[in-house]
Amino acid sequence: MSITIYTDGGSRGNPGPAGAGVVMYDGTRKIAELKRFLGEKQTNNWAEYEALILALQEAKKRGFAGRTIEVRMDSELIVRQMENKYQIKEETLWPQYMKVHNLLVAHFPDVNFTHIPRERNKEADALVKEAIDEAM
Repeated sequence: MSITIYTDGGSRGNPGPAGAGVVMYDGTRKIAELKRFLGEKQTNNWAEYEALILALQEAKKRGFAGRTIEVRMDSELIVRQMENKYQIKEETLWPQYMKVHNLLVAHFPDVNFTHIPRERNKEADALVKEAIDEAM
């Protein structure tokens, strides 16, 4: 069975206080919820990447390297960049992209990225808001 991961990142103010949220499923069973405050002055897109990095690091820690993983996120930009369909024009996103790329190459050869509407990403979004609220 494949692992499905929902990720979301966001900031209030863009840039502003930022957070990341991750919800992970093994089949239909929820196996993890993660949230992290990312600092006072980050952009939405940077936070989206950070959520993806957090998710992949957790998947590695749980021993899911080599398994089929579907990452679902509401950031079309990040999904298309990971699919090599959009260029990375924002300089601050290059290190984020490279962190994800290196995790994929080293541990996750079978990852599919799916852009989903925001309404289908409510759990991860709620974790982003909680992370920011708890830190502020």
